[in-house]
Amino acid sequence: MSLVDAARRGPDSDVPQEWRARRAVVDGTTEVVTGPIEPVETDAALLRKFGYDPDEIELVGTINQWRKQVGEDENDPKSWRVSYFFKHRPRAGAHSLPALYAAARRRPRKQVTQAAADRITVVALSDMQYGKVGSRGGTPELIERLAEKRVALEAELRKRRPRSVVLLEVGDVFEGFESGGNPMFTNDVSLSQQIDGSSTEVFEFVRLAARFGHVDVVPVPSNHTAWRAGKQQLGRPGDDLGLLAHRQIRKLAAAAGIDVDWHFPAEYDESVLFEPGEGFPSIGVAHGNQFAPLSGALWWAKQTHGGQPVGAADILVTGHYHHLFVLPSGRNPYTAQSKWWLQAPTLDNGSDWYRNKAGDDSDPGLLVFDIVRERGFDLQSLTVL
Repeated sequence: MSLVDAARRGPDSDVPQEWRARRAVVDGTTEVVTGPIEPVETDAALLRKFGYDPDEIELVGTINQWRKQVGEDENDPKSWRVSYFFKHRPRAGAHSLPALYAAARRRPRKQVTQAAADRITVVALSDMQYGKVGSRGGTPELIERLAEKRVALEAELRKRRPRSVVLLEVGDVFEGFESGGNPMFTNDVSLSQQIDGSSTEVFEFVRLAARFGHVDVVPVPSNHTAWRAGKQQLGRPGDDLGLLAHRQIRKLAAAAGIDVDWHFPAEYDESVLFEPGEGFPSIGVAHGNQFAPLSGALWWAKQTHGGQPVGAADILVTGHYHHLFVLPSGRNPYTAQSKWWLQAPTLDNGSDWYRNKAGDDSDPGLLVFDIVRERGFDLQSLTVL
């Protein structure tokens, strides 16, 4: 069947949105167009339907088509949907710089502003390590710092006014006593007090975010909050004590009538995929102790190859290494949008043993960014409070 014959079989305006005529740029020379379209007499007329001038472009190779029968009667034109795939290039001498600039000026400008209903704000709470004592202080100083971050976050949410808020708890929400650090036991409260205090702090962030709409909380297990005996982790990843704290916070939020949902990893998973839906990019979360420094993108690529939870994510958020790192990595083949790895900064009192060893330190901060419907990760929205 020729391209024109195929086009004649698909005229139907009363079809689902995903089957209506559309164009997706795959690379510099390739266009993929999906029917149905109105019947045409020639291939040149078909190209014009798609906005091409046959006098200015020439086809490279053959025109391919894909047909899908959606009705029961194969002789009924409405039973078929057709997709076309073709490559093209400018004809020799077709480009005129004055004409190109004139066409660019005539082309309508894209609307870059986005309604609040199409925007979700993501807050990454990472490496709080409640109960830890360091050069930035102990538990009193941490509580004061977190209170200041909430004041700043409230002002940021008032300015952004998103449709909802996603609170990522990226791990190490409390310090623990058997994380393997050197020196050990640099704490000023007991383990039970650490769990209690960190739960209170997370609840305060949930309660604040809920003043601006629905909240989704996404926690993950981590090395400091794992159920351990020394460096040996016990049980399943789902037995993490930080996740246990979140289950208690969930009960408290339900009793308080807060509009919030929790999204936990599976029992044997150390990462989780959160999908906001409705054209928004998906977010993968892992603590980061699964990979070596600065190798998160490589680990993520392997997770994709292995079909793991974060493999399908458009954005990967990790912690563990206590400093901000932002890297575009890969591309979603269906949306043509870049994937991003975001390593969140710490909120803790400092890792002086590491500073003395490596000479490296970073300021505490709260990572905040927006995701936008159909546009993905909004890099300009990224800030650290």
